[in-house]
Amino acid sequence: MERVKIFLAKHLWAQTALSVLAAAVLIQFLYPGRSFAAILARTAVISLGGIGVTLAVRRKEKRAAGSTNGLVSLDRRLRSGDVPTDPEERRAMRDLVDQRLRRTHHRVAALVFLAVLFVTITVLTAFTAGPRQTIGFSVLTVVFLGWMVHVSNLTNRRLHAMDDALRSVPRDAREPSDGHSLFNQW
Repeated sequence: MERVKIFLAKHLWAQTALSVLAAAVLIQFLYPGRSFAAILARTAVISLGGIGVTLAVRRKEKRAAGSTNGLVSLDRRLRSGDVPTDPEERRAMRDLVDQRLRRTHHRVAALVFLAVLFVTITVLTAFTAGPRQTIGFSVLTVVFLGWMVHVSNLTNRRLHAMDDALRSVPRDAREPSDGHSLFNQW
């Protein structure tokens, strides 16, 4: 599974293709009478804005990390809580954490907006479509919002923990090699 995560982290096109395909399959399930090729094409076109935003964010993060491999390495270290000891890696991690903390500044407002949006779509679907679509959108709303809140809280906790660790440990100090990481305390 780790190899799949690394592959997807290095190759943004694979993430995009899988996301568009999954969205098209979900839409096909909710509206079964339509052509899958048409749904796939429409989903790909609609996804272009999100793809553009993702590419812009990725470009900034790669600039902070130095390269795609550096970004993947820093992201893995961030997820595991492994604080870099090398001064250059610490600087890159500091830049990456600062960028991500800046982007998460309005995360609660964004989650509330998503909740209102999804609930509104579900209610409007209940008024205009059949029970299959209503149940499908209801399940999607509950699962997606629950997942988004969980991932948002986990990511925010990791970013703040790494931020605190980078600020508290002097740049020239070495981490003890006792096998414990920053997140083993949770």
